Amino acid sequence: MGCSEDHAYRLLNDYANGFMVSQVLFTACELGVFDLLAKAAGPLDVVAVAAGVGASSHGTDLLLDICVSLKLLKVETRGGKAFYQNTELSSAYLTTVSPTSQCSMLKYMGRTSYRCWGHLADAVREGKNQYLETFGVPAEELFTAIYRSEGERLQFMQALQEVWSVNGRSVLTAFDLSVFPLMCDLGGDFFKDPLPEADLYILARILHDWADGKCSHLLESIYHTCKPGGGILVIESLLDEDRRGPLLTQLYSLNMLVQTEGQERTPTHYHTLLSSAGFRDFQFKKTGAIYDAILARK
Repeated sequence: MGCSEDHAYRLLNDYANGFMVSQVLFTACELGVFDLLAKAAGPLDVVAVAAGVGASSHGTDLLLDICVSLKLLKVETRGGKAFYQNTELSSAYLTTVSPTSQCSMLKYMGRTSYRCWGHLADAVREGKNQYLETFGVPAEELFTAIYRSEGERLQFMQALQEVWSVNGRSVLTAFDLSVFPLMCDLGGDFFKDPLPEADLYILARILHDWADGKCSHLLESIYHTCKPGGGILVIESLLDEDRRGPLLTQLYSLNMLVQTEGQERTPTHYHTLLSSAGFRDFQFKKTGAIYDAILARK
């Protein structure tokens, strides 16, 4: 094969084996490898890590060396024995003690999102989420059924908080919000519960969960409750207008297909939804981070 064919084949293999990389990351977080190394007085060998996380020495050995290749761990050899410790990346994002930890979100992705993606072909064929096939309950019930314990619900809430520990500043500073003295970060059962009165309603990763009809219903409710001159701040990952990027946002949109009834949208799509509900002075800003910001006024 020529050079271009070699590159194409390597790229194909990178894509085909990508799910293995995800599972290495999810598994190391689930076992508590990074937390164990963070608490240790110094680097640990395979035997110590295996004992600390309750796993086999052989499996732990394989997992740790792959984490080194992925730059999630670093290794040093002393007396012919390997000793492992966290990298800057894992210390910042993969230990629960870090203020920018993403552990809860990664555990959610490993336990829930990853399982749904196993039914992606069916989701594409049918054009609907695969919760019934994955978990045995319809999606409308899963939003309550999947969190059968208070611990599970709190972990998911913690996962959302982790996302904003990294992304919150870029979206909340995208516009001057000082003109809105009373803000409401919308959550809970907003389709049934009465909305509190506020000058600004923040919808962070909410609209992408729902089909256009439900989005319109919610936006109309917010418009009628919003104070005159007030506004709405929508925080979502925005697709380019031709819908051919960014790649991560396209993947998020597929994730909405397999997990919810929603999708990621373009700025124009959001403008249509907001203006139809009565909002005006539409502005959007791509932050350069994962999530972008849209501001509209009543």
